[in-house]
Formats: sequence, structure tokens, C-alpha cells
Amino acid sequence: MRLPLPFVATPGALAALAEAHQTPEEFLARHQRGDWGEVSQEDYQENELSVERGFRLLSVYRTAKGVQLWVITEADRSATTLLLLEEY
Repeated sequence: MRLPLPFVATPGALAALAEAHQTPEEFLARHQRGDWGEVSQEDYQENELSVERGFRLLSVYRTAKGVQLWVITEADRSATTLLLLEEY
């Protein structure tokens, strides 16, 4: 499986992942296969359109410790970022 690269992760996201004993790859793989996680219905529909038209993608997941983690892929697919909501 080819993960969206390059990817970056904020300090808060890395700390949340470490606390939950999880890796970025777990969430990146879900994001790449179109499992958008806990996004709203509106964001889900926007992601589906974005896949077709090359717009920005947003996924929202929770770590095993319940911390919300966002995954955003830029419209030009140049980077994917893992971050916490408060780091947006």
C-alpha cells in the first residue's frame, strides 16, 4: 500500500499518537482508502467530490485514548498533515 507522502505531523499529534501507542501509518492508511472517519455528512460528500476533482481532503479520527486527530491532504497532493483540532 502506498501512503500519502510526504506527510508531516504536528507536535500535538505526535504526542497523542505516542500516548495511545499508535502510529501515523494507521491513520494515513484509512485516509488513503477513503475512510474519512468522523467527518460530518457535508465533509464526507465534499471529500468524495474532492477525490474526483483534486481538492483538499479531510479525515477525522480518534486515537485509542480518545484524542481527536485530523488528517488533511492538500489539494495539489503535495503534503498530508496529521494534527489536532487546536493546532489547525
